[in-house]
Amino acid sequence: MTETNLVGDRMLTRAEGLAAGRAVRERTPRAALAKIETSGRDPLGILDRQNSTRQADLIALRTERMAANPFAFYRGTAALMAADLARTPHTGILVPSCGDAHIGNFGFFASPQRTLMFDLNDFDEAAWAPWEWDLKRLVASVVIGARETRGPSVADEAARQCVLAYARALRAGVRADPLQRYFAHFDATATRDGIDVDSKRALQKAIASAEKRTGERAARKLTVRGDDGHLRFIEQPPVMTHADPWIRELSDTAFVQYAATANVDIQLLLRQYRVRDVARRVVGVGSVGTRCYLAVLGTADAEPLLLQVKEAGRSVLVEYGGIVQPDELQRRVDERGEGARVVGMQRVLQAFSDPFLGHIKGARDDYYVRQFHDMKGSIDTDVIEDEGYREYAVACAITLARAHAQAPAAAQIAGYAGKGAQLADTLVSWAGAYADLAAEDYRAFAARAADAAPDAAPSTAQDAAQKESRS
Repeated sequence: MTETNLVGDRMLTRAEGLAAGRAVRERTPRAALAKIETSGRDPLGILDRQNSTRQADLIALRTERMAANPFAFYRGTAALMAADLARTPHTGILVPSCGDAHIGNFGFFASPQRTLMFDLNDFDEAAWAPWEWDLKRLVASVVIGARETRGPSVADEAARQCVLAYARALRAGVRADPLQRYFAHFDATATRDGIDVDSKRALQKAIASAEKRTGERAARKLTVRGDDGHLRFIEQPPVMTHADPWIRELSDTAFVQYAATANVDIQLLLRQYRVRDVARRVVGVGSVGTRCYLAVLGTADAEPLLLQVKEAGRSVLVEYGGIVQPDELQRRVDERGEGARVVGMQRVLQAFSDPFLGHIKGARDDYYVRQFHDMKGSIDTDVIEDEGYREYAVACAITLARAHAQAPAAAQIAGYAGKGAQLADTLVSWAGAYADLAAEDYRAFAARAADAAPDAAPSTAQDAAQKESRS
């Protein structure tokens, strides 16, 4: 089975796609998706391999953030999970995939129309992969996120509802035509109805917070006006420090290259700005140590625009998952760099994407560019009630199904998944076992971290880590 719905030069009808998906069950029964292979695993070795390519002075901070709790560790181990999934049977039905679709990578952001949307919001690892890899990443995160605070029964029920919602949404998407699937989207208030009062209050608080997180507000908090009237970043080590001088020297050239990759209307808009300052900004959990910068741009009248410039390495779906990418995407990466992959996949998977998306192909590293703090926010799943947690897991599953439904192979997924009950049984069982395995990995990771720095004081960035981990 391939990433398209073609047989030779002929496209499959909806019915043929469904039948083709059902036929995949003969080669890869749904029960086979529960398999976990543990022999030969080297989880800490994979994390060390990632660290070897990152900025050395930030490795301790990455370790600290990942060691905070089992879910934080899980957030930082997309590479490990891709390696694990590559060792077990999969359907071979490929779709544009997020690559890191855990429950914390869904949230709010502003559409070009300035309305608040709910969607996937992290695409560093995005590439083509078996559809169930994204779903497994999500379902395992639902279980891990609930086990310690809510108990195993809530975790399993939320995971089950998540899988069933994905299957239902995928079937509904297949019944629609491709144009209808393309224009489907979810606004931030879509999950308000049918949840308990406390969870609704948490949702409303998250929406209000996201609506305040604008670039203008970030500029007021993070910058100060220099003698020339233009804005400069305020040092907040280790979370934010000024970039090395050579980065600033290259920034004007990089800005021109980036602008050429943006849409033509944004290219025109960007002619009114110049780069005024560049700072290194630490973000996320798993991303700590990768090269990430903030650039403050200004007009002639010193009106600001903040852009985030983030390193784009190889997707873990390729490097650790071993998935061969379609020729068209591989050519794009070869010619324009990994940043072009991130931007292209984000535009496919999101209903509405940041109009400022663009990319830079550097001599040593590739980057993608986006707005910073454009009404970006998320729900704190720790403070919502159990029913609200289940509803949030369902909302994430429906959103993931909408993204996967953009693929021509959507009907094949629907045919394979069926009504979802057997798939739910399989994936809930798998997620429980994988959560156990991830807990073992976390304990080994935390123990090694403690042994390496038994007397170390908590980092001064610990509070900032919680606030910035989803930036």
